[in-house]
Amino acid sequence: MTAALRTYHERMQRVLEYIDRHLNDDLDLDGLSGVAAFSKFHFHRQFTAAFGLSVYRYIQLARLKRASYRLAYRDGERVTDIAMDAGYEAPDAFARAFRQRFGQSPSSFRKSPDWEPWLAAFGPLDSARSKLMQTRFTSDDVIIRDVPTTRVAILEHRGEPAMLGATIQRFIAWRKAAGLHPKTSPTFNVWRSERRPTSPADYSIDLCVGTDRPIDANGEQIKVGEIPGGRCAVLRVVGHTDNLEPAALYLYRDWLPASGEEARDFPLYCQRLSFFPEVPEHEAVAELFLPLK
Repeated sequence: MTAALRTYHERMQRVLEYIDRHLNDDLDLDGLSGVAAFSKFHFHRQFTAAFGLSVYRYIQLARLKRASYRLAYRDGERVTDIAMDAGYEAPDAFARAFRQRFGQSPSSFRKSPDWEPWLAAFGPLDSARSKLMQTRFTSDDVIIRDVPTTRVAILEHRGEPAMLGATIQRFIAWRKAAGLHPKTSPTFNVWRSERRPTSPADYSIDLCVGTDRPIDANGEQIKVGEIPGGRCAVLRVVGHTDNLEPAALYLYRDWLPASGEEARDFPLYCQRLSFFPEVPEHEAVAELFLPLK
């Protein structure tokens, strides 16, 4: 990549991060073009050319994504507050926009989200963000760490990736009832399958929370297990941690063969250190662990 192109990408990245940090604010072309240090007369065309959607649509989708996360995973928040933070002056305007995008009212989505239309609606947003997300890593990004064995409570997701959101909802509700807050009880994902298996029905992931307490399943199919200790190659990813596939591919395809190390008989897993929407998406942090012999 040329220095000029790298600088251009960095300026566009600044804009996306600014939008993420200021979703509650009035985001206009004058202000955003200033963040990018581009001419305001051309900025909207440059943005559309770079990301495949207009800056207005990008902001709208980013606000709706945060709102939908809060509806699905933060049942204590009022719909009116979520609507106002999404930039709508009244709940009914928010409800119309939400229904148009997802085919459900906000209250219906909160009770029983239909995740497939939700995933499809955010395809353009995910595609735009993937254009500038970190997909290239070096050996300097990987450290080898001795990690302790961690006892975990596990909620398994087996089957369609599109239904993972429903399993996450149940997991959050269970750990909240159990008093296992993310700040005091670490959150892990253990991948038992590829991100995109040949058959979607074969998709498999364990949602885990670290705890030494006795486990009360409280009606959920909670299992007790452990993440074994030992040497691990660790790769930290900052920003847009919904898709950790580029980092996982780097560990398996590039780092492992060149390192002379051998993988241990335990799947790749991650620890989620900070979460969207508690932090802006570009500030979410996850660490991938590749267990080594």
